[in-house]
Amino acid sequence: MQSFEYANPATVQEAVGLLGARWGQADVLAGGTDLLSLMKEHLHEPKRLVNIKNIKELEGIQKTASGLRIGALVTMDELAKNAEVHAAYQSLAEAAAGIPSPQIRHMGTVGGDLCQRPRCWYYRQGFGLFAMKDGKSLIPEGENKYHAIFGGGPAYFVSASSLGPALVSLGARVKLVSAKGTREVPVAKFFVTPASEAAREIALQPNEILTEIIVPAAAVHTATYEVRQKEALDWPLAAASVALTMNGRTVTSAKVVLGHVAPTPWEATGAEAALKGKTITADTAEAAGKAAVLGATPLSQNAYKVTLAKVAVKRALMEAVKTAKA
Repeated sequence: MQSFEYANPATVQEAVGLLGARWGQADVLAGGTDLLSLMKEHLHEPKRLVNIKNIKELEGIQKTASGLRIGALVTMDELAKNAEVHAAYQSLAEAAAGIPSPQIRHMGTVGGDLCQRPRCWYYRQGFGLFAMKDGKSLIPEGENKYHAIFGGGPAYFVSASSLGPALVSLGARVKLVSAKGTREVPVAKFFVTPASEAAREIALQPNEILTEIIVPAAAVHTATYEVRQKEALDWPLAAASVALTMNGRTVTSAKVVLGHVAPTPWEATGAEAALKGKTITADTAEAAGKAAVLGATPLSQNAYKVTLAKVAVKRALMEAVKTAKA
């Protein structure tokens, strides 16, 4: 690990004043579950670390008139166990609780979950976001069993965020703060597919800090379902988060967002259209799962993800309507 400066600000304004105009000049340190491993592997070598763990205004979960405010330093364990989250945003609680490692749940933060770098093994071995060698991507015909089946090319990694699909389905926003001011970005637009190796997978700028997540209030039925290869520490092979607005047992509108199948959380608009006006049964949920994967373009080793995504959608839908009334 390269030597670096270490700053320990007490306020957000002090922290943003320590950031730089370009990536690599300064990085924000929260739980550190991703950043420290990147530094140890020399994949990222910031000149300064800005520790935000002592900034009290970034903590806590509060119910507001407009919904829920989740501070960026809230840990995944706190989110999974929070009564307000369980009561109104079950999909978020399930996504946070689904992380198998107690250590990561206790240290990893919600802000860090949204801002983590790709888990693609080509990227982690130093081949870059696009895994290029001699002007050609290594992924389409290489070891691609964990890569994208939607939106692939030139980036084929999958978004590693556990909370992203649920937050997109709930219409959540993130607050980003720099020395120049504050802006809010829908989570659906926070995740981006990079256009170049120098770009990032998120809309955050190097001089900004993600300070909180704002989840709007809504009377919806939600659930998250993830498919993993093993129960120990592992990232999902496919996931689905759903948010249903219902009149009795009839769906009036739906949001269905897939995870771990594309460089960003992937909204399954075909499934949403298939659900409108329907009663959720095993048959309609299965049909929605099939609609969700229309247009998938699996690579040489990951066609199995198409089946897993269908299953994740069906099971998330069936879980979401357990409390629906006739």
